[in-house]
Amino acid sequence: MKLSAIFLIFFCGSNVISAGERDAVITETELVGRTQQLYDAVVPGNQAPWKKYFADDCIFADEKGRTMDKRKLVADITPMPAGYSGAIKIGQVQSRIYDNVAILSYDANETETIFGQNLSARYHVTDTWLRRDGNWQIIASQAHRYYEDPAVGKTDSKKFPDFIGAYELAAGQTRTIIAEGDSLFVERSGKKDQLFPEASELFFRKGIEGRILFRYDKNRKVDALIDRRNNEDVVWRKVAGK
Repeated sequence: MKLSAIFLIFFCGSNVISAGERDAVITETELVGRTQQLYDAVVPGNQAPWKKYFADDCIFADEKGRTMDKRKLVADITPMPAGYSGAIKIGQVQSRIYDNVAILSYDANETETIFGQNLSARYHVTDTWLRRDGNWQIIASQAHRYYEDPAVGKTDSKKFPDFIGAYELAAGQTRTIIAEGDSLFVERSGKKDQLFPEASELFFRKGIEGRILFRYDKNRKVDALIDRRNNEDVVWRKVAGK
């Protein structure tokens, strides 16, 4: 009698454990499906998947540099205004899945229409999923936006003579602005990069975040080249006679 009871307990216990283990298994496909549910819920402002798949003690860091807890994160999910529409689709997925932790890293490709005007943006996101009590939820998420060059504007080559010359950051540290036809270049230590106009006095280098501005003094002469990085300026003063 006792032996039968022991076998029965063992048999039932084994079934309960294996069922729990089966329920706890998660795959990349399941993680991708859950993640896409989150992004599909953004446009209508459906908070339910965000409440379901994010842990109560999660940390969420977005591409704007904001760090939010779950309460703030969920409150940030609101319907898009009238005249706005869009979608976010994930791709380029990589995953690492362990017993109680799973990491999903992917691109989030956003398309948005604002009163008929189309916009797009690309982000990279890494989510860390944690299994607790058989339930998988995101415990940490971090996103950054891929840098994109601005649209090339119109150049005014008549202003090029104002820009041409040498600019000094410190003794022995100079860069030179030269013109070739309708194109402007910055040259330093034998390396030459083309400057593309965003506006007549505002330029950028392809693939490099930041802007190059030319500063005019009170006499309307260029006295400095400003290398603006993340809204902070490095000033190169124009060298007289060069």
